[in-house]
This record gives sequence, C-alpha cells and structure tokens, in this order.
Amino acid sequence: MTPLWIGFAVLLALALWFLVLPLRQSRRLHDTLAEDEANDTAAEQNVAIFKRRMASLDAARERGDIGEAQYEEDRLELERSLLDDTRRLSHRPLGKATAGRIAVPLVMVGVVLASVLWYQQQGAEGDLALYAVQQEVQNDPEGSLATYLERMEAQAESQPNNPNVWGELFPLYRQTNQPEKAADALEHLIELEGREAPLLAQLAQIRFFMADRELTDEVQSLVDEIRQKDPREPTMLGVMGIHAFENGDYEAAIDRWRRAVANVQNPDTVESLKQGIEVAQQRLGIEPDAADGAGHGVSVKVALDDSLRDQAPDNATVFITARDLEGEKPPLAVVRTTVSALPETVTLSENDAMSPQASIAGEDSVRLVVRVSPSGQATPQPGDLFGDVDNVSVGALEDSDTVDVTVNRVFK
Repeated sequence: MTPLWIGFAVLLALALWFLVLPLRQSRRLHDTLAEDEANDTAAEQNVAIFKRRMASLDAARERGDIGEAQYEEDRLELERSLLDDTRRLSHRPLGKATAGRIAVPLVMVGVVLASVLWYQQQGAEGDLALYAVQQEVQNDPEGSLATYLERMEAQAESQPNNPNVWGELFPLYRQTNQPEKAADALEHLIELEGREAPLLAQLAQIRFFMADRELTDEVQSLVDEIRQKDPREPTMLGVMGIHAFENGDYEAAIDRWRRAVANVQNPDTVESLKQGIEVAQQRLGIEPDAADGAGHGVSVKVALDDSLRDQAPDNATVFITARDLEGEKPPLAVVRTTVSALPETVTLSENDAMSPQASIAGEDSVRLVVRVSPSGQATPQPGDLFGDVDNVSVGALEDSDTVDVTVNRVFK
C-alpha cells in the first residue's frame, strides 16, 4: 500500500502547488497593473476631444449657424458625454500585493481535508487492507486457513460495512465447519448487497444442511423467494433435488438436478450433479445409459471464428445447445464449456437434457446453437457471439458424423 499512498501524496502536492502559484505571481501582477494605470492617457485624450468639440460649437454660434438654445443643448450633451467617459475610465485603488494571502493556506488545508474525507467515503481503502491480508498470508510459509480466518475476522470488526469482507468470510467459515457463523456472515452480506438470488440460494443451502436436510419453514421461505427472482438458480435447484431424493421422489430429483446442470459453471459441481442423477436413475431400477439414451444424440465440434477472437475472453462461457426445429420446446440438451477449450468436440445426449419432457432422444433432427456469453448468463444478451446449424440428424453416437459449428456472428 505504501506506493499508493506515495502516489496520493504526489498528486496532492501537485494540486497544492497550483493553488500557491497565483500567490507567487501576485507581486509581478500588481506591479504590471500599477504601471498600466500610471501610463493610461485615455482621460487626457477625452478632455482634448471635448475641448476641440467645444471650440467648434463656439465658432458655429459666432457665425450664426446655430441659435442660443441649440448651443446650450449641444454643450450640455458634450459635457454629459465627457462625464460618462471619465466615469468609465475611473479605477478603484489597487490592493496590496500581499492581500488575501491568509486565504491560500486555508484553501490548501480545506483541499487536504476534503481529499481525505472523500477517499474515506468513496475510496477502496478497506479493499486494499483485504488485499494486504491475502498477500501476507499467501507469502507466509507458515500461513494457514486458521490464520487467514483470524485476520479476516479482525477486518470484519474494523470495517463491518464492507461487503467484500463478508464475501470472504462466509466460505471460510463453511470450509472450517462453522455453519452457524457462515450463515451469519452470509446474512451480513445480504444486508449490504441486497436480496440477490445467488446469495439467498447460498443461505438456503447452509440452513438446509444445518437442519439435517429438512425443508424447514425458513428454508422453504427462502426457496419461494428465489423462485420468484430466478427459477433457474442452480444452487436452489440442487438443494431441492437433494430434498426430493431424500424423500424418495427420484424423478423430481433428476428433473431438478438436470436443470441445475444447465446453469452451473463449476465443472466439479456439474460432475457431482450428474453422478446424483445416475444414482437416482438406478434407484428407479433402470440403467443410467439406457435411461439417458447416452448412445443416442449428436457429436459437435465447436470452433470460434478468428475474426471474433478478440471479443471473447478465454474465461467466457460457451453454451452448446440442441433445440427442436420448431423452437417450441425447452432446450433438448445443453453442454457448457469455455472459450479457452475451443476448438472442442462434445456430445449432446439425453444425459444433457434440462427436463424429462424435452429430450434429444425424442427428435429425428435438431438445430444446434452455440453461444459465447462473456457474462455467463443463460439468457442471450446483446453482444454475445453465436453460430448455428439447422437440420442435424440425431442418431447413435458411435455411428454419427461430427457436425462442425463455428461461432461467427454477434447477437444484437
């Protein structure tokens, strides 16, 4: 953090120098103005012009060109004009060159105080402290999870309104098997960040396991709220799948876990969900391969057009989707990967279905859509990249040819 504070000090010193600069030039400016006023001959010139005009006016009266009344009127006009010109040329006395010096240090102090107060309110001093803690623990050969947790708890006491503190704390508590503290930390985070569906889903998951996998009134209330905000929230679907499985409703568990798979980014979580689906299918008394039609589907090779490479970060999510040709059903199969893995060949089968009612195994032909989403959102967003192929035959994977799909367009 030291280089940052040095940078702040340099910038502040530069700002103060600009404040002092007019004061340093005040003596020279005062002398220049005084000299200009001393050499100003505008008043003398106006008086000379007035005298010439009066002489012309007197001569016109003597010649009889104008009467006495006209003479008096023109004379008054000339005198009035001279007074106006003289008034405009008058100057207030110059102040001293040192006048107002006391205001400069006061302004300088005000700038320093305002800068400090502004940074305390709007700056990221708290996040810098968190970063320093992380670096200290990582660089300490004897650093441990317990040490990191202790330091983060100290940060929570010193900056309780920083959401990043609680965002670090609640997974640490979960890793150290302290679910009650994890739930409290998550509730602090929700108070600061708002009741967002992913945060509520994490809280529902923790409370669900704390209640020995029982769907308590509190958990059910959270689930209902999440469903209103985002019915596809994967953590909530995973919890509901576990509840259905524990109660012997294996078909419901399979349905919820399949929908969760379509929206989960973590590959380890995806694998766990698929294993749960297989176990649930076995409990139903059917072989997972036969139930899923794992040997029936489409093989797809996905590539990204070179012209769009700069628009797709390596960590951007890639959705590979099979849809019915009429576009009336939910996605028949969905597989997720990342741009860094492209080009990549994947298979779409009933294993990848989002719902038992919409499966690739029930179609003869499908439309393949590949979408690159930098935001990771399941719903298409402007700026996403995509490519598609229509009328792709569905058949036995071992006998089917691989279909090439190139991402070569931008979604608007």
